[in-house]
Amino acid sequence: MTNAIAMDDFYHLTKQKEVKIIDVREAYEYQMGHVPHAKNLPLSGLGASTSELNPDNDYYLICHSGARSESACAFLDSQGFKVINVLGGTSAWPGELTK
Repeated sequence: MTNAIAMDDFYHLTKQKEVKIIDVREAYEYQMGHVPHAKNLPLSGLGASTSELNPDNDYYLICHSGARSESACAFLDSQGFKVINVLGGTSAWPGELTK
């Protein structure tokens, strides 16, 4: 089981410090609006993108509702990365989305 964080806690965390956020939605979804400072690494190509990640960092994974990010967390966790699933996804983000 991967770690998870509730949206309220995640939102407050992003206001307190800079965290590494990975948006695992497809590029067109990401362009429609994403959490500020999120990097887009779509789940469909995540296996090829692991070289861009540092195993020493904590990564917060987000999608639209939390299902794809949960799958991405399971995959990255199995590869030795420290990941946290953001519950509720961008649909629950209380702030302004970046376009």
